[in-house]
Amino acid sequence: MHELAICQALITQVTDLADERSATSVSDIFVSVGPLSGVESALLENAFPIAAAGTVAAGAELHIDSLPVIVHCKDCDAESKVSANRLLCAQCGTWKTRLVSGDELLLTRVELEIDEHTGHRDLSRAGELAAEG
Repeated sequence: MHELAICQALITQVTDLADERSATSVSDIFVSVGPLSGVESALLENAFPIAAAGTVAAGAELHIDSLPVIVHCKDCDAESKVSANRLLCAQCGTWKTRLVSGDELLLTRVELEIDEHTGHRDLSRAGELAAEG
């Protein structure tokens, strides 16, 4: 289950962010996952509490946004939303397409508790989450 390794990498990024901002805890973590990323959202949800235990993110809620698969057609120049197992152009039907979206695993936002006087601080952060698996 490489989702545990992915969650550990996610927690490392979140912990670094929390340390940079002197946060006392993390309340919410938002990620975007494409169907071609090789990550199972349900397994990611199950692995998250294990990876977060004992860290500043313990007790945080993981929010997973599923991204669509989008291809760009090299023949007709159209962009189409397609199913993950059928990367054909929706306009002309050709197989000559380039993947635009759908293989991402992105940490998109982290909500931190700074202290009891300032409350939540919402930090937007987009970036590829790299994990060895």
